[in-house]
Amino acid sequence: MRWERRFVEVYGEDAAREWLPRLRERVQAAAALLQGGPADTENQHVILITYPDQFYDGEEKKLRVFERFAEKYLEGVFDTVHFLPFCPYSSDDGFSVTDYLKIREDLGDWEDLKRIAGHFTLMYDFVCNHVSAESDWFRKCLSGEPAYENYFMEMTGREELSKVIRPRTTPLLTRFHTAKGERYYWTTFSADQVDLNYHNPQVFWEAANVFLSYLERGGRWIRMDAVGFLWKEQGSACMHLKNTHNLVKLFRGMMEEVCPGGRIVTETNVSHRENVSYFGNGTDESHMVYQFPLPMLVLYSFFRQNAVVLSQWATGLSLPSGKTSFLNFLASHDGIGVNPVRSLLPEEEIDALIRNLKEKAGALVSYKENEDGTESPYEINVTYFSALQEKYDFETAKRRFLNAHGVLLGMQGDAAVYVNSYLGMENDREGVCRTGVKRSINREKSSWAVLPEELERENGRQAQIRRELEFLIRVRKGCDAFDAHAEQRILKEQEELFAYMRIGRTRKVLCLHNFSERRMEREDTAGVDLFTGEKVDGRLLIEPFGFRWIEV
Repeated sequence: MRWERRFVEVYGEDAAREWLPRLRERVQAAAALLQGGPADTENQHVILITYPDQFYDGEEKKLRVFERFAEKYLEGVFDTVHFLPFCPYSSDDGFSVTDYLKIREDLGDWEDLKRIAGHFTLMYDFVCNHVSAESDWFRKCLSGEPAYENYFMEMTGREELSKVIRPRTTPLLTRFHTAKGERYYWTTFSADQVDLNYHNPQVFWEAANVFLSYLERGGRWIRMDAVGFLWKEQGSACMHLKNTHNLVKLFRGMMEEVCPGGRIVTETNVSHRENVSYFGNGTDESHMVYQFPLPMLVLYSFFRQNAVVLSQWATGLSLPSGKTSFLNFLASHDGIGVNPVRSLLPEEEIDALIRNLKEKAGALVSYKENEDGTESPYEINVTYFSALQEKYDFETAKRRFLNAHGVLLGMQGDAAVYVNSYLGMENDREGVCRTGVKRSINREKSSWAVLPEELERENGRQAQIRRELEFLIRVRKGCDAFDAHAEQRILKEQEELFAYMRIGRTRKVLCLHNFSERRMEREDTAGVDLFTGEKVDGRLLIEPFGFRWIEV
């Protein structure tokens, strides 16, 4: 089914007669400009997740400071950069966009992104579910301009919305003063983030224009933020509805016509079953979905010094086609999601892990509101290094941290490393005090006046972590056993070990991750250690909290 037929399915024949000619013209213009775009010839990707203003140096445009960092520390290590939102915004560190087609003045301009795109594949963040309450669209809606009144979901405040799934404890509806008096609007995430009304085909037209503009301006991968909430129907949970999937398929169809080498990455911080539903049939929806259970399962395995649950979960993973891939990650700009493991871990075990992280790692916890009015943990706010450091000495904490990233980089799929993990950042409690936002604990920015000296210091904490992560990434990238679609077999070993075999076109690697504080032994192992070059023949030792990759 071509995307035009999908549009008719969602919006009907009358809307199609009005809007399809405009959409076709817009798609054709983008296709002519991009001429197909570059082919994606990489068999595996290692992605850096970063804010565009992650590095600063006085008044210099921050994308240019990022360029300097990338030239010195990223090229040859990462092939893809995921820039979190770079548009003007009013709150939520960029996720409350006021203008989709502008770049913030302090960052630079589209030419800066074009230069960076000459060295890396770029992923742009499309905050497709909502816009800022200060955006031009919403202001025009409030002022009563007819063309914009149906851009948002106006409610009476008396609707039956008890089934709606909420990721926040803030009110679902927010009251605003309009030209017609007081009105309520749907605000899933905050009073400053007003949900778009995708029932209106003109809203889809606007979204399609933004999507295509990002492709035209250097973004080859598009991350669709909070995509599960796009379509609302009263009386439903308003998540993962049929037309939400149809909208993603519409965007996919446009991308196939304009830039076949591009990728759509859907962000749905939910259970694994719901998450992988965004693959569609394997060819018609998202190219990549996040492995949201992975961050919590790795922490839980260290907490219990037991990899049984992680192994069981990994055994059940499968892809619907060779055109899809898992996006493995441990940390991001958000916290570590709890909901994705609720079907995998008993609630009392989740609570015990959270208590441990609060007491030993200085973690904060964010809560969501349940249907019965109670609250439950929604995400853990902590840097991944601090989460694994707990009360251990630096060398032990570093070994645990590198082991975790060995899992991230070893498992089937593409791998994404958050910039503050790459730099070994610890909890930024001052940032939380300054902003009042728990997520600020893992959003600390770095001064270029200080950072290079820290990263060049031979025995510096951050320098050691970055160098060893770089080495780990380079080992992975040099071995086809770690290609995104290379076969993965989970092995049954001692409970403390997460063990799997990766089988590529020419090479085969046994991966053994020790989640316990005791040295583990494995008999009858033959091969070569990919990190040290050591030949192994017989008994293999795995250090406490260490890991080995053995080419067999």
